[in-house]
Amino acid sequence: MTIDYLMYCANTLGSSKVKTKMAANAFAFFFRQVLNKPYELPSILFQAHSAKLPAVMSTDEVRTIINAIDNLKHRTIISVLYSTGMRISEVAALKIGDIDSKAMRIKVVSGKGNKDRFTILSPNLLMELRTYWIACQPEIYLFNGTAKGKKYSVRSIQTIMTKALIKVGLEGKNYTIHTFRHSFATHLLNQGTDLLTIKALLGHANLAQTIQYLHLSQKHIAKVVSPYDLLHDATTPSEKNLNLW
Repeated sequence: MTIDYLMYCANTLGSSKVKTKMAANAFAFFFRQVLNKPYELPSILFQAHSAKLPAVMSTDEVRTIINAIDNLKHRTIISVLYSTGMRISEVAALKIGDIDSKAMRIKVVSGKGNKDRFTILSPNLLMELRTYWIACQPEIYLFNGTAKGKKYSVRSIQTIMTKALIKVGLEGKNYTIHTFRHSFATHLLNQGTDLLTIKALLGHANLAQTIQYLHLSQKHIAKVVSPYDLLHDATTPSEKNLNLW
């Protein structure tokens, strides 16, 4: 059961390796000092850092997933995730008062690291939120759970994503709810948004976390000019020669 909880923290809640290890150490203390039983930290959670890049959806895939969700509330939740780059736990904790339509921004309260920040509010999302609010009349939290005034669970949001992926046939592409956050950042970068702005919107503690999106942005890679070409007086190879490949 402890490994299930730790995996839930790491994969569903998006907890950092440090936080997940702290939880594991708490289990270890309880087992060893209170229950007087052996407990080994699960190595599967604390493997060496991987250089593998996260999956990113295309804009067409994002559109397909959102359009496939018939339930208004569920569709709005997924739209908020993608359009703001917020974490799943941040969307679940989002309150009505955090939406600032005058400044066209959303306040993320006590995000990762217990820090507040602002992210963007899309004009299209604002219209969808107004439609949702009229239909569902939420209280306190933007997305209520089984009772008004209580926040929606992250597990329920994850279920929305799972069902949508199956419905559109993308369940085999290793996409998770966190993929919307990666896609948000990568798509912003493709549009020309600078890394410092993306860092602020995502709430990253340092720029090194944001730089990974340079590796995910195909448009940025396509614009890179090889220094070899600069050796040839900026002469562009003919289209005929290029077509030989």
